Amino acid sequence: MKRQQAVSGGLVLLVAIAVVAGAFTGVAAAETRTGGTVVVEEGETIDGLSTFSGTVIVRGTVDGNLDGVAGTVVIEESGVVTGNLAVTAGSITVAGEVNGNVDVAGGSLTLAPTGVVDGDLNAGVGSIRLAGTVGGDAMLGGDSITLAETASVGGHVRYAENADFTDEGATVDGSVSADPDIGSGGFDLPDVPGWLFTGYAILVNLVLGAALLVAMPGFSRRVDETVSTEAAKSAGVGVLAALGIPIGLVVLAVTIVGIPLTLAGFVAFALLAWVALLYGRIAVAAWALRQADIDNRWLALVAGIVGFGVLGRIPILGGLLSLATFLLGLGAIALVLVELRRGDGDSDESEPAAEPPIEPDDSDAGAI
Repeated sequence: MKRQQAVSGGLVLLVAIAVVAGAFTGVAAAETRTGGTVVVEEGETIDGLSTFSGTVIVRGTVDGNLDGVAGTVVIEESGVVTGNLAVTAGSITVAGEVNGNVDVAGGSLTLAPTGVVDGDLNAGVGSIRLAGTVGGDAMLGGDSITLAETASVGGHVRYAENADFTDEGATVDGSVSADPDIGSGGFDLPDVPGWLFTGYAILVNLVLGAALLVAMPGFSRRVDETVSTEAAKSAGVGVLAALGIPIGLVVLAVTIVGIPLTLAGFVAFALLAWVALLYGRIAVAAWALRQADIDNRWLALVAGIVGFGVLGRIPILGGLLSLATFLLGLGAIALVLVELRRGDGDSDESEPAAEPPIEPDDSDAGAI
């Protein structure tokens, strides 16, 4: 079961990588559209399409690849994609024609009786129903897979071994077989000792922590001081930020251009969370060392990262310590940023402009 779950996750990962790679490599040449609903009308032709939207409907022609992220993607009977279709979506329906390959990940995939895929079809979704034509091979990862009587596959059909598979009499030129290396996703990973992951994580955190101390010594010092002198306030602000930022990003997603901004926001928040965790660990270690009359930021870096990294292996306690240091670090970062903003705003008013020196009056000198 664990192997099948790992395999299942792998196919989704591979398909998702193909989707993301397609989106970034094609964005320079393709037209980019975002919003609640993106429609290519019948009779309309566009040169490729990259999209982040709620719904994508193709009734016309996409001359090139169609890739992106959406809630629903529909290629209607009149719709044509001359290149590849690579999308991640909750629901994907192909009733028209795709001249290239189809690589999809998401909730469900339906290839209607009128749907045609000239190339290969690779899917990592929850449910799949093929009733149309696939010119190449079909690699199907999902919990429920159905080959309808009207389906036609020019190559081989490989499906997840643990899937609920139904063949209603489809025409398949190649073989139809269950593949243990396909699930709702990709390939099984070898067992790696937990201590190896811990050691690697400690090494990476040490490198990033050192980079923060070198690149931003002043900011790092202020975060350290804030955690030491205002620990309760830092933790409280950290809780508010940890809850408020994700909620704000989710709310942003429902706006017209919110999906791409939300995706970028979650990536930025993930990086911020990592930095906050490191700052929290370093600051707590620095405070502990100062209780022993030791004030050395590099020793605090090593003690904080290594110490909390090892303690993190302890069940329950490790998770609680990580949460505490994350909230302390996040709150301290927020407080320091607010202080810096206020300081920048007051600096112009706190320093009056210097008056020009008084030049001696030549006439007075002559009089003397």
